[in-house]
Amino acid sequence: MHRNFTQLYLHLVWGTWDRLPLVTPDIQEVIYAAIVKQCSQLECTVITIGGMTDHVHLLTGFPPKLTISDLIGKAKGSSSHLITHEIKPGEFFKWQGGYGAFTVSGNQIEQIADYIRNQAQHHRQKSLISDWELS
Repeated sequence: MHRNFTQLYLHLVWGTWDRLPLVTPDIQEVIYAAIVKQCSQLECTVITIGGMTDHVHLLTGFPPKLTISDLIGKAKGSSSHLITHEIKPGEFFKWQGGYGAFTVSGNQIEQIADYIRNQAQHHRQKSLISDWELS
């Protein structure tokens, strides 16, 4: 090979502070757009994003020069900054410090994307919810 070839995918999930319902419908799309914009600036390809009022899922392809901690830190930081300084200044909004990061095989992309797109249904049924998502 004359050039590098990588195909790296991550499923990331993180929660709001104390799992409070802070990702309200009025700001959900703004938060998602901020995360997608930050990912684009980091040369990541967002496959899908979704979640509930107390957590976010992100499925993305990412370049090998980027660390997972940089990606998640910048995605969380930019969205939190936007909400607390521009969208709802003076109101409480904060992400938890931790996150889950899982590598995804190329043949699992559509299954994981469907899971993320159907968060409301999964949570209504309380099925298919992994332990890491509940913590």
